[in-house]
Amino acid sequence: MKKIMISLSSFIVAVLIIGTYMYEKQDPISLPEIPEPKDTTDFDQEEETLQPVTDETVSYTLEGEELHITYNEGDDWIQVPIDKDLLFQGEYQGNETELIEDSYILSEDIVAFLYAEETNEEQIYKILLSYSRDQGKTWEDSVITDSFSPMRFRKVDFLDDQFGYVILSGGRTMSQEYSIVYVTHDGGKSWQATEEPPTTRMLAFGSFVDEETGFLSYGTINPEEPEVYVTQNGGDSWEQAVFKIPEEFEDVFVQAEEPVKEDGHLSVLVNQGPNGDYEGGMVKGKFISEDNGLTWEFDEEVESNEEQE
Repeated sequence: MKKIMISLSSFIVAVLIIGTYMYEKQDPISLPEIPEPKDTTDFDQEEETLQPVTDETVSYTLEGEELHITYNEGDDWIQVPIDKDLLFQGEYQGNETELIEDSYILSEDIVAFLYAEETNEEQIYKILLSYSRDQGKTWEDSVITDSFSPMRFRKVDFLDDQFGYVILSGGRTMSQEYSIVYVTHDGGKSWQATEEPPTTRMLAFGSFVDEETGFLSYGTINPEEPEVYVTQNGGDSWEQAVFKIPEEFEDVFVQAEEPVKEDGHLSVLVNQGPNGDYEGGMVKGKFISEDNGLTWEFDEEVESNEEQE
């Protein structure tokens, strides 16, 4: 019996030795590699591609709550050093995904943006212009005025590299407001206020056709006839222009737009105002001036820009 137990023990030991040897001779089992967790602390999220507001070569975007400009249809962008909110200060309730019409200039030669900063006095603003003449490499800020009411109408334009103008209105009460023109003769570095026009009606349009000749057109709510003031001395004085309207159009063409130079004279379109219904409201009257904007004669009916678009 004892011999049997010894033999059984020897057999078990032998089996264990053989089993261990066979296990060690087998190829090791390859387990799938478990990837290490990624370190996301230094992960840089790719910036979303900006989209130009227009399809022009020189354009802008307000995406990301910042103003950027492009000179190559959006391939490259330059951030403009203006707080977006300052571009919409004043009496403006419109869409803030696009700049206010006429409050900026975009061209190869100059980009410029009107904006306002509130002063220590309530509802009194400093009006400024930020502009660049080297395609966004450097920026200049010039003060149009240190003290102005909340803006409603605003427009900036340059006729050449030296002469430019800014037209502002503000402080509106009902259908009355204050309006004024500022001009520059040194490319925007300094600005001078012109004489105030003799009216407090709401401003509709304004422009200069040259350094001396400018126009301000009034009446926005229910205009009954064109009310235009012209300067022929760079804003030192303003005189009301005379429109000779044919009797059949006296209550039709009531709001003058911006005059332009044309074939040795000036021409201007006069629209029907916000409530016009003559020919569906889609016709304007074209008027001609042979005395640089003091008097205007009816020329013809033309289709409005709205119908042509």
